[in-house]
Amino acid sequence: METLMADSGYLLENRKKEAAQRLALLSALFDPASLRQFDACGMTRGWRCWEVGAGGPSLVRKIAERVGDTGSVLATDIDASWAKEAASHNVEVRIHDVAQDPPPHELFDLVHARLVLVHVPERDLAFQNMLSALKPGGWLVLEDADPALQPLSCMDVYGPGQELANRIRQGFRALLSNRGADISFGRRLPRMFRNAGMTGLSAEAYFPVAMPECIPLEIATIEMIRSELLSNGIATEHEIEQHLENVRAGILDLSQPPMISVRGQKPVASC
Repeated sequence: METLMADSGYLLENRKKEAAQRLALLSALFDPASLRQFDACGMTRGWRCWEVGAGGPSLVRKIAERVGDTGSVLATDIDASWAKEAASHNVEVRIHDVAQDPPPHELFDLVHARLVLVHVPERDLAFQNMLSALKPGGWLVLEDADPALQPLSCMDVYGPGQELANRIRQGFRALLSNRGADISFGRRLPRMFRNAGMTGLSAEAYFPVAMPECIPLEIATIEMIRSELLSNGIATEHEIEQHLENVRAGILDLSQPPMISVRGQKPVASC
């Protein structure tokens, strides 16, 4: 593989035409895992929640429904174009960079970010900003991918279609790393929580394998990064089309990288 060209831009920008579908599919795959975390935190009516890097509207709407009219949700992203669909009487949408901008002035019962910090080079600063926005006793839930833990698109490699899929996935990971993503970041989360003095620490890992949503998600992702795959010599036009044909034919058992979900509670200061 050729040396990748330097690029500091975000590879999976919300403004790309496939972004809305991709965000919806990620929600379909991962919302159930996130909602389990919220249940474990005791999320209930009246809670004030900050959804960081909201992306699409799906999870924001589900949080808003759970906290009800007496609660509120602040949904932020560097590009909130899709999240704006979730704006309502108890949902506020803001343009905000969790690492570069000051945290909101209000304090929250729950702060959540999913598949965000892995893409933020200043992730330690972003982590501290989210911590500072928690009220004492509030919960922080962070969920991030760790593609290095399970790097394969097809874990059962028995033919050229699977080998091609895995080579393209390897190139995708290289493109992400070249733009500042830490593809082994997810595993750091428990240690970050522990070092920050969080209590009630709990973590789990989840990744979809051969779920129906993995097929359209792979297609949308490949279309988003097609030009980068070509320009960096990762795959030829013929190889990309062959891979997409294999995906559409349903002959690949596609998986997604593991998502590590960690929750912890900000200590209540003792008198």
